[in-house]
Amino acid sequence: MTDNQDYLGMDHDPKLRLKANVLMLQLKGAGYAAIFCLVAAFAIWVLYAIGLLLPEESRDRPDPTPFSYMLSVDENGHA
Repeated sequence: MTDNQDYLGMDHDPKLRLKANVLMLQLKGAGYAAIFCLVAAFAIWVLYAIGLLLPEESRDRPDPTPFSYMLSVDENGHA
């Protein structure tokens, strides 16, 4: 009985194993990227759902710090 079970025909193309390894690494990276994107989207959805649980009054209020972006200038003209 022989142990040579060349199902992919790698004896004919020596670069096939390298191509298969590169393809599997690319698919693995794409899977990691998909998982990362799904986790980020789920986190954003959770924050949105928490925001929906807040009372209506808290969403209709004006900004508590509307002038926080303005710089104060002293008498010498320095910020």
